[in-house]
Amino acid sequence: MGENIFNEIADAIPDTTKGKMFGALCIKALNGKAGVMYRKGDMIFKLPADDERAALKLSGTKIFDPMDGRPMNGWVQMGEEHASQWKYYAQLAMDYVSKIEVEKKEKKTKK
Repeated sequence: MGENIFNEIADAIPDTTKGKMFGALCIKALNGKAGVMYRKGDMIFKLPADDERAALKLSGTKIFDPMDGRPMNGWVQMGEEHASQWKYYAQLAMDYVSKIEVEKKEKKTKK
């Protein structure tokens, strides 16, 4: 069920691509930044501080901790019991990450 919802949401958000992050399905903005992941039945969203605080008020929602003991601030993990709100948070996340400026790395030249 959850993966189907993930795909519906990913297909509905313009200017994004599907990919993988931490072995999980993810949605990336055109700048290459991931904003949404689907992992083990949960959706995970990269949110600005105010939206993060609001999301964490939902029961069972928590800071994403992919390696037990190494939480990723700004990433909120939300279970299927809140699937009706996933699209809303996915849109917030993608709006947020799409505005992150990505520094271009200079190519090293051989001497």
